[in-house]
Amino acid sequence: MHISNRVKTLTPSTTLAITAKAKQLKLEGYDVIGLGAGEPDFNTPEYILHAAKNAMDQGLTKYTPAGGVADLKQAIIQKFSNDNQLEYKPTEVIVTTGAKHALYTLFQVILNDGDEVIVPSPYWVSYPEQVKLAGGQPVILEATEENNFKLTPSQLETSITEKTKALIINSPSNPTGMMYSEDELRQLGEVCLKHDVLIISDEIYEKLIYTDDAHISIAQLSNELKAQTVVINGLSKSHAMTGWRIGYAAGPEMIINAMTNLASHSTSNPTSIAQYAALAAYQEEKDPTIEMRKVFTDRLNTLYDLLEEIPGITCLKPKGAFYLFPNVTEAVKNNGFKTVDDWVAALLEEEKVAIVPGSGFGAPNNIRLSYATSKEQLIEAAARIKRFVEKHQA
Repeated sequence: MHISNRVKTLTPSTTLAITAKAKQLKLEGYDVIGLGAGEPDFNTPEYILHAAKNAMDQGLTKYTPAGGVADLKQAIIQKFSNDNQLEYKPTEVIVTTGAKHALYTLFQVILNDGDEVIVPSPYWVSYPEQVKLAGGQPVILEATEENNFKLTPSQLETSITEKTKALIINSPSNPTGMMYSEDELRQLGEVCLKHDVLIISDEIYEKLIYTDDAHISIAQLSNELKAQTVVINGLSKSHAMTGWRIGYAAGPEMIINAMTNLASHSTSNPTSIAQYAALAAYQEEKDPTIEMRKVFTDRLNTLYDLLEEIPGITCLKPKGAFYLFPNVTEAVKNNGFKTVDDWVAALLEEEKVAIVPGSGFGAPNNIRLSYATSKEQLIEAAARIKRFVEKHQA
């Protein structure tokens, strides 16, 4: 049997590998604390569950248009208007099988072989892999810890070549939780407009912010930037709907039409029942993230304070998402390990705490810890990490 060259280049998902290892240890009877999860530990709200059941009872279980049902697209358009002061037409919106599929489809329709996509690191693990699958070349630019893990306009300017097709912006960020300010976005946007670089703005964590800073979409800063931007979003994080697989993209009609055509030959359409559940999520006036933000803020503060007490671990405090991204270089060195990956593997083996090494995010000096788990588990995990570090202290 033969495997295609494009698939051979893929790097397996670090987060999924860690999660699988943790689950296996749990099956073997070990008390494992998993901090690798990329999803809220809340169930989907009841009114959304009821909407899905009603859709099934009403027979709304058939094919839908490839780009999503009209009512849901209209609800998404209204959401953009209310939350982001952005106005879109139905032909400028596509509903997809999760935000990940929106990104995958987008890369497939905008990239030719050899086209470059600028990917700031630390990055979400799937960005470079999806670019490669579309025949593109990910250009990794390090957004340094000294600059709060954010790309500078000068970095962007010097990295653009005649092959540059797009820039990815993820704010709030997975894995760092950092956010770009309006001024920072405007400066990056000016560089993209100057060089005709498409902006891909992944805003999946826009509702999970724990400071007074407001989420800003780069597309809302000017008509010129809106015309140069594809916004990616979904309901996975905001409504605890990770398994429902409903995401969407909004942007130039030509790109959205191409994405819709491709979807018609790949997925046919997002699951009908999930679409009607998503419709209810956006039509309901309740905001499930109010409670989530309250809980996540408490967990963030608790875990951050505990990590500060561990020798050799330093951490910038994130503003959004639900991850901490500490630098553990000193701890790893003092503990006698060669790499962060080795340190993480030993931590899981000895203390049964599963965390994700930063190497999978393009940041080999860091680790990612998700606080999408109970406060009690976070406190215990921090105690185990501290015990591990102190035990191996040189």
